[in-house]
Amino acid sequence: MRLRLERWTSPVSPLLIVTDHDGILRALDFADYEARMHQLLRDHYKDYALEDGAAPAPLTRSLAAYFDGDMDALDDVPTATGGTPFQREVWNGLRAIPACTTISYGQLAAAIGRPGASRAVGAANGANPIAIVVPCHRVIGANGTLTGYGGGLPRKQWLLAHEARFAPMATGGTELALAQMER
Repeated sequence: MRLRLERWTSPVSPLLIVTDHDGILRALDFADYEARMHQLLRDHYKDYALEDGAAPAPLTRSLAAYFDGDMDALDDVPTATGGTPFQREVWNGLRAIPACTTISYGQLAAAIGRPGASRAVGAANGANPIAIVVPCHRVIGANGTLTGYGGGLPRKQWLLAHEARFAPMATGGTELALAQMER
């Protein structure tokens, strides 16, 4: 698989944006986690070639809009991943969590029809190759604490605080997220 890599500057950190020849987002990670990104690409695609190249303008415009406060800007970004069917199910569940809300691993497991699989959901969450767009940062511990994040807890905290700055006044938090995921 031939992939293209753009190094892109964001307010939280320099980002690595990996797209395929059709412009579909395949990976997004933080520049200081490049080794992790390569490991996830190997895990998902086995053989891949990565060359420098610009990400599609609509993708970088969507990322810029998100960082400028448009919390819905990433909703329609096309993504594709390898991974197991279960991992892809979890990642689809992550994309259903509305911006400015958080849910627990157990709630995510229940929302995707896998109650009791919170540990497996956590493992799939940790193998997510597309940070921010597939918002694994919105999943927190059952007791409300921030738990592991592939880009480091300070970045998870930054992303959640960024979203909170732009949260609508009527956001119902976890309940809203679960109600929207059930649709």
